[in-house]
Amino acid sequence: MTFDRLAPDYDRLRTAGGRWQELAERAIGELGRPSRLLDVGCGTGRFAVLAADQTGARVWGVDPSPEMLARARARPGGRRIGWKQAVAERLPFRDGWFDAVHLQLVLHLVDDRRQAISELARVLGHGGRLVVVTFELDHFDGFVLNRYFPSIPRIDRGRFPDPDALSGELAGRGFEAVGRRRISHSTMTAASDMLDRVRGRYISTLRLIDEDEYARGLAELERDVDAGVGEFRQTLEWCLISATRE
Repeated sequence: MTFDRLAPDYDRLRTAGGRWQELAERAIGELGRPSRLLDVGCGTGRFAVLAADQTGARVWGVDPSPEMLARARARPGGRRIGWKQAVAERLPFRDGWFDAVHLQLVLHLVDDRRQAISELARVLGHGGRLVVVTFELDHFDGFVLNRYFPSIPRIDRGRFPDPDALSGELAGRGFEAVGRRRISHSTMTAASDMLDRVRGRYISTLRLIDEDEYARGLAELERDVDAGVGEFRQTLEWCLISATRE
């Protein structure tokens, strides 16, 4: 799945508010004080720039989308970071080059998760830190758009890694001291903003559902907004997995 079409509107539709920065800073805290940090699936470069500012590390960001990378390079502070077009399964770096690697909402998008994990282990030096940010599986049962698009929980439960299974995969592929932490974030989105996001298919799942379901759900959401629904509240159930390279 390519994010090229979403790139021009990505930062507008997926805003980086205080909750995003809180989660990012929790991840940075788990990464320690790296000298070389890799952000896999860096998108428009938000995390890479923040991590470079807060840790002083030399940061590289990789992403398969050239349009997302173009936005990352144009981001204030982006000129200090190395950007490369690559997929997680084939990272263009030599063995053991990094002492920290970060991924957020990436592993459900890769074609071969086991190969991606092997690559993460390969580019990390011994004692290097890995942080993977994903969702707890029960997050999908309470997702705010389920009433409009009922196939979302089935699709996302099928493609997002089970955190328990992912922890085991890491432990079996060169990582130790695997830890897991749930982080719950309550959010509120204005109805007009939610409608804008859905129209822009701000999450990749909205590009995977049946087109008839998308059209019906969008029409129902538009009717609710016209009827005066003011806001949408939900709790995001994040899962932060950390590990150390053996």
